[in-house]
Amino acid sequence: MKKYTVLIPAAGSGSRMGAGFNKLFLELVDKPILIHTLEVFENDPSCEGMILSVKEEERLDISRMIAQFGITKVKMLVEGGAERQQSVAACIHAHPSNGIILVHDAARPFIRHEVIRQLVETADVQGAAIAGVRVKDTMKTASDTIVEGTIDRSTLWSIQTPQAFRYEVLKEASDKAEADGFLGTDESMIVERLGFPVHIVESAYDNVKMTTKEDLLFGEVLLKHRRQEDV
Repeated sequence: MKKYTVLIPAAGSGSRMGAGFNKLFLELVDKPILIHTLEVFENDPSCEGMILSVKEEERLDISRMIAQFGITKVKMLVEGGAERQQSVAACIHAHPSNGIILVHDAARPFIRHEVIRQLVETADVQGAAIAGVRVKDTMKTASDTIVEGTIDRSTLWSIQTPQAFRYEVLKEASDKAEADGFLGTDESMIVERLGFPVHIVESAYDNVKMTTKEDLLFGEVLLKHRRQEDV
């Protein structure tokens, strides 16, 4: 499989978790959320390295955490920005070469290696690939809680990370977004602005992001289940 580098924005506040500090430091069963995520890529032979964007005041704590849990593939910690897009841009500028790069949520520790492989292969050929799952619920539009219509969900996807790109594609999109003062909700959105086709790779519904306390409860169950599968 082709090698890749993963960029991980880890400078968020995690306010919806209500922890009063960076949610990535919260323990999920026996390790911080961040470490569970980093271990996915640490254990993938195709991952050449990780670049993390962090808050300057958390740099030392994250460095210690990385050393404590034996993470060796983190090549650089760069200072993150006020917005995710700015943090990813800082990682892009720190990346020293071309090739395939992934962008992955630091609080999404359950991505499977098979999905990563498909993303990398698709991005290598097509230039851009994102993970997603088909929407299961009925989707409606509403105004002031009054239903206006029902959307055909067969065309709808719920998008996750990783999102994978050839370096030059994401770099161009990031630079243009910065120049235009455009703020996207994910990396795919800024690539779409270039008119570049983005391909979806079907992921799994358990590739959840740890955002709320309820997510932590689900994450604990999922992690224990996966460990039982590996026995």
